[in-house]
Formats: sequence, C-alpha cells, structure tokens
Amino acid sequence: MNKEIPVENPGPLQTFEDNLAKGEFKIQQCKECGQHVFYPRQLCNHCGSSSLKWVEISGRGTVYSTSVVRRKPERGGDYNISLIDLEEGPRMMSRVMDVEPTEVTIGMQVSAHVGLVEEKPAVVFYNKEQGDKEW
Repeated sequence: MNKEIPVENPGPLQTFEDNLAKGEFKIQQCKECGQHVFYPRQLCNHCGSSSLKWVEISGRGTVYSTSVVRRKPERGGDYNISLIDLEEGPRMMSRVMDVEPTEVTIGMQVSAHVGLVEEKPAVVFYNKEQGDKEW
C-alpha cells in the first residue's frame, strides 16, 4: 500500500524546483556569513550555519568549463554541458542554449533563464551578447 506522507516543510531542493516551476531562479544565501549557496542544501557549505534564505540573483555568469555531448540527430542532436560561475560566486552545471555546442567557449559571458530541459523547468543560459536575452 502506497501511503503518501504529508510534507509540512519542503526540503530545499523542492523549494528550488517549485521556484523554477513559477519561472523564478533563486538560490540560497547564508544569513550568517553572507555567502551564496548552490546546490540547494540545509546548511551553508561555507560556515555550516542553518540560517539560509532564498534570494533573487543577477543571472549573470561566465562559462568555466564546457563539453559536447554527442547524440544522433534523431535523438535530438548534440548539446553542450557547461559549468557556469554565477556572478554571486557559486558554480552550477547547465547548458548554453543559443550557441552551437562546439562554439561555447571558456570565459563566455552568459545570462540565466528558466527554460525547459526534457520537458522539466530548468535553469539554462544564453550568450550574453544576445541583447534581447538579458536576465
């Protein structure tokens, strides 16, 4: 018998995903040390405090590393996986969407947006030079 257990206080990952579903990209910031935290967690990875709050961020970032995932065209074709350093400090894995996978370069300035990846809300990035794509 599957019995759902009610969740009174959703965990940080659920809160992050709920924000994405509303089209909002927020990360945590520690109330004690002021550092930004990503991946969503219960404790600050800088000072260990449990006093974390959700904040809106600039959405600006820089490509730290990138790789091309090769797929057959009938399976969607090639795409990039990139590590992005957010302006606020944390590094996250995502995709740069408006550039050919092989054209994404280390040091490229990008801006974050909530989009869909495999039909689920996700943070994706666009080349910052695309003026209409600014955060």
